Amino acid sequence: MTAAFGTAFAGRRVLVTGATRGIGRATALAFARAGATLVLVHRSDGEAAKRLTGELEAVGAEFELLQADLTRAEGARLVADHVREGIGGLDVLVNNLGVDGHVPFEKLAEDEWHRVMDHNTTSAYLVTHALTGLLSEGAAVVCVGASVALRGRPLGVHYSASKAALVGFVRALAKELGGRGIRVNLVAPGVTETDPDGAGGPPPQIVARLTAQTALGRLGRPEDVAGAVLFLAGESAGYVTGTTIEVDGGI
Repeated sequence: MTAAFGTAFAGRRVLVTGATRGIGRATALAFARAGATLVLVHRSDGEAAKRLTGELEAVGAEFELLQADLTRAEGARLVADHVREGIGGLDVLVNNLGVDGHVPFEKLAEDEWHRVMDHNTTSAYLVTHALTGLLSEGAAVVCVGASVALRGRPLGVHYSASKAALVGFVRALAKELGGRGIRVNLVAPGVTETDPDGAGGPPPQIVARLTAQTALGRLGRPEDVAGAVLFLAGESAGYVTGTTIEVDGGI
């Protein structure tokens, strides 16, 4: 799907958070192949960052990896300062940073609630707030949520709530930024196999059950979500704002 974008983002300045793994990695690579100049933000240095660096160099991308804690205002300000001084502004902002959580509600501790909310919701506010003044006229903001925000998920009240908050976030922000031609939208993936090695995911029986629930008979791939992100960031979605696109295979 992402191959269809060709060089549609040549010369466009794109920032992706949570960029070294899963959906963030696939999105970064898709923008790179489409010619974008990239600022890719991640929190922890390690093998994932090294792997992405190698992949981007192989593509011949113009990119920079930036390490920052985006759950704190100072991390978002660091990113904004870097963008201002380095590339002068942004044409696309992708708020992809997020974490999961599985715990019964009656055992949901306050620190776990805040961990998930800080990563999934507060980070989107902090980053977007810090960078709004650097967005070009006609820029695009795309947040990555989750389709369970619209259905709820047992053992994930905090996760569902954090992703549901993004639906209202993009809907309201679209109305505020529309006067500058800035579009704000949300991609809501379903169950997505984000581990490139196929390890660390749900047990096979859970995978089989979830697969059987999808209309398309398979789980999502990070590239499926990246394709939707690039669509919303591009000219083909020039009159689309404040909306949520579910990328869940019809689950």
